[in-house]
Amino acid sequence: MSDIFLLLASAVSTHQLTLILLMVCFVFIVLIAIAIIKMYKLKAQNKKLMETNAFKDVDESYKDFTSGHLYDDL
Repeated sequence: MSDIFLLLASAVSTHQLTLILLMVCFVFIVLIAIAIIKMYKLKAQNKKLMETNAFKDVDESYKDFTSGHLYDDL
């Protein structure tokens, strides 16, 4: 059993292993770059949405409900 494993392990050269690892690293770097770009786009879109009037209208519509006959503020 161990002879078969050693035969298969030696079938992959150091050069091939290096190329495979470099390709895997490249794929992960591309995925991380895509995620960072999307994060900045979402952050910019969120900033735009926070500056619109739709959010301000909802925020200004809140009224203080603590003044009333239950709190003796007449």
